[in-house]
Parts: sequence; structure tokens; C-alpha cells
Amino acid sequence: MPLILGTNSIKDTTFTVANSCRFDDSSSTRLQRTISSGSSSNTKFTISFWFKMCHNHTNDEWFFENYNSGSARTWIRFNLDTGDPRLEVSEYTGSYIFRKITHRVFRDIGAFYHIHVKFDSTQSTDTERLKIYINGVLETNFAQTNHPSLNATSIVANTGNQHIAYSENIGGAYFSGYMCEYVFLEGVAVEPNGNTGEFDTDSPNIWKPVDVSGLTFGTNGFYLDFEDSSALGNDAAGSNNFTVNNLTAIDQSTDTCTNNFATMNPLDKTPIGTSITYSDGNLTTTASSGSDWTQRYSLSNFVVSSGKWYVECKVGNIGTNQWYVGVIKNRQSATFSSSLGFLPNGVGYGHYAADGRIINNGSDLSSGSSFTTNDIIGIALDLDNGTLNFYKNGSANGSQVTSLDTTADWQFVGNSYSTAAWNWNFGSPAFSISSGNADANSHGNFEYAVPSGYFSLCTKNLSEHG
Repeated sequence: MPLILGTNSIKDTTFTVANSCRFDDSSSTRLQRTISSGSSSNTKFTISFWFKMCHNHTNDEWFFENYNSGSARTWIRFNLDTGDPRLEVSEYTGSYIFRKITHRVFRDIGAFYHIHVKFDSTQSTDTERLKIYINGVLETNFAQTNHPSLNATSIVANTGNQHIAYSENIGGAYFSGYMCEYVFLEGVAVEPNGNTGEFDTDSPNIWKPVDVSGLTFGTNGFYLDFEDSSALGNDAAGSNNFTVNNLTAIDQSTDTCTNNFATMNPLDKTPIGTSITYSDGNLTTTASSGSDWTQRYSLSNFVVSSGKWYVECKVGNIGTNQWYVGVIKNRQSATFSSSLGFLPNGVGYGHYAADGRIINNGSDLSSGSSFTTNDIIGIALDLDNGTLNFYKNGSANGSQVTSLDTTADWQFVGNSYSTAAWNWNFGSPAFSISSGNADANSHGNFEYAVPSGYFSLCTKNLSEHG
């Protein structure tokens, strides 16, 4: 399957997506609009959106639902009937009008996917009537297939409620992750290539977005570009606006399908992260109560081996001050037998909240001042010259660490002994910024000035400096 801009990247794109919306199931975030004058005779429609998911799934998650009455509804969701997340596109009005469930499962939390659904029941061939494209490629392998009948009419834009990231029929099934470039075309069926995406001419295995503003959206169609932070449900193509539920301006993100930012990695939970939970687009990590260093590690999902990178971490719940933030090298060979600053073989460099020390392999490298809840700790990692600097609220905290292994793979990490929380900012924060500072490439949004020559950890910077 072709990649989209995510874990693989290209520096330049013809069309740049400015914003996504960050949804969080623990906060019951969603969008809703009521269709008061709808159509029950649609033989054509198109739905297209980009998403980055945030965790292993334990429940079904809905991307789209049009809920009429009783059990009549159209939906796109992750179906977990077999335990793994498979994409389902269905409509039910007492019996299935159509239904397709992929064999393909979705597990990559580091990259954006593109979903394009084309419905055209006027096609004489049954396999042409409902088509699902993933990253620009037609899906042909399904675990279940119910083709729509010839000239079948869809209730996708009938009177009722349309939901993004929620199911009214289920009464939940919230989606956790990022969505951008959300398009619904009523009465219009288009192929993805040239309409909602295209293959990159220089890197033909990469699928990327295009400008959709010129498409025909129809009476109840919409285009959610999430560019108005005060109205994240604004329809950029017309007036079919959605009402926001539990979403605020901070849920507007610059983490998009054309510039993917690092987050923390909830998949890395065995055996080290079993007492960590993830929220706010995998940017807030929370350690549960208890007393064990080894169960309370969380690591970034981007791994770097060169370049100069700047990250901020706002201190959340600090528990008993036994709280670390820092970096770790060669995670796969690390033995997580102790706290970050005391890991064997010197793999971890930790900044310790209780007294501001910088610790490696059980030895104090330098001293600093203690920090606590709401302090912002900056981390500047230079893998070209092998140095590491920590900052507290914009000022250096401790001396520069030198002689880091520039041949190793490095990740950013948080660690604690008991109850704690970290609020990470790789350039697209889930907490409010009072000032606003970008790097030299104009990427990222930080509370404090990015050190000269350092960059936010995102795919556009990685393609140039990584």
C-alpha cells in the first residue's frame, strides 16, 4: 500500500494542509449537524478524509455516521468484531443497503491514512457501485461484501443527524486521533486521483492531498478544513456547519497529512509502559498510582539519529517529585530495570524534578534547580555534535551534556516512580501557549524561543535535517 505523508515524507507539497482537528475519546469530543431538509434518493455520494489514529483499539471507533431514526443509518467506522481494527462502510435501514469490511487492519499510529469512499449505484457492474480507496489505491480484498443493488438510494443525506467521530446509534464509539480535509459530496461520485489526492511525481509511492475547494459539494455536502479555531465545525464550502461538542481552540492542530509531528507512542507498553495512559492526541501521558519505575516509561514515536531537535514538556502531576524527562538511546537494546537516570549502560539521560540534576548511568552530570507542576522543560538534542541541553521556563537548567553517541538512535522519554503526568509539545501542543515561537523553518509553536539551529520534530524538518 502506498505511503502518505507521515512516517515517510517529502519536503515540498503542491498543496499544504494547515490544520487538523484533534479528537479524544476520553473527553467525548465530536462534531454534529442536523439535516432538516434532506434527501432519501441519493444514488451518488463521496466521502473523503485523512486521519491519524492514537491508540490500540478496544472498542469500535466511528469516523462518520448519518443517523435517521430507529436503526436507519449510514456509517464509516473501525470494526473490531475480529479483534483487529478493520474499516467498515455500511448503510442499514432494517437490512443492509450496502456493507463492506476490509481484511486489511489498521495499526500504524505514526502516519496519516487517507480514506476515500465513492458510492454510485447507477453503475451496471455491482463491484463498481461502492468503492473504497486507501491512500489512493482501490481496496479489493474484503472480509464481508454486500453490494448495493442497481440504482439503490442512500439515506446518507436524509433528515437526521450527521456525526463526525461519534455514533448516536451506539451512544459513544468516539474516535481518538487527528482528522483533516474532511469532504462530503452529496449527489456526486468522484474518483480520488486528482480530486481528493494525487501521487507525488517525484516519489510515486507517496499519496498526498490536493486542493478540494473546486469540487461540487451538493445541497448537504460540506468541507471541514478546521482552519477556524473558534469554529472547528465550520463548513469551508458553504453553510452546513457542525456544532462542536467538547472541542476547544486548543484542539486545532498543525499536525496534518502534509506535515506530521511526533507524538508519544502508546504501542510501546510491554513491559515498560503498563502503567501509562495516553490522551490529547498522544501528547499527554499519565502514570497511575503505584511504586515502580519500570512500569512508568513513555517514549516518542519518532526515532532520530542525526540533526538538532527541540522539544518542550510541560510538567503535569508531579506526584512525589520522582519525575524525569529526557532522552534514551537504542531503546530496543535497553534494559529498563530502574529509573531513567540510572539505566544500565548509560542509555538514559534524565532531568530530575526533585532537584534539577541531570543524571546518566547513576552519575550526576550537572546540577540545576528543581521544577514542579506547570513548569516547562525544554530539551535540545544535537545529534550532529553529540550534545544535550535542558531548559526550565526558557533558561538553561544545568550544564550542557557532551559526548553523546552520534551513531545511536534516540527518543524523547518521560519516567516516574508513581503518579505523574507529562504534557508534550513537539511543535503542535495540546496545551495553551501564551507566546508562540516557531523554528527557523517556521514550523512548530513553542512557549519559548527555539535555540538557534534547532528544529521541531516533524516530517518536513526530518526530510531536510534528519
